[in-house]
Amino acid sequence: MCRIASLYLLQRLKGSMSGDEHDFNNIETRDVIKFFFLQEKAPKQIHAIMKETLGENAPSYATVKNWVAQFKRADFSTCDCISSWTNQNSDHPGDY
Repeated sequence: MCRIASLYLLQRLKGSMSGDEHDFNNIETRDVIKFFFLQEKAPKQIHAIMKETLGENAPSYATVKNWVAQFKRADFSTCDCISSWTNQNSDHPGDY
């Protein structure tokens, strides 16, 4: 079952990249990395799987390694959030 799920995720990611290069979704890539991390795969294994499926469109090993390190710190967010974002138009910095 895990193999089927991982193939599905990788094919979906590959399909999202088939058009214009700007259609590439970093969040989907991170979700795939997170999926394999939760399957207890090492960064080298994750990168090899993605490289085999995505070819030159695969993220670099350094990118995979950085995301795995983030997930190991129990930070499972995959968004492009700015962690130190503050709203300068608000008296309350927590108001987004």
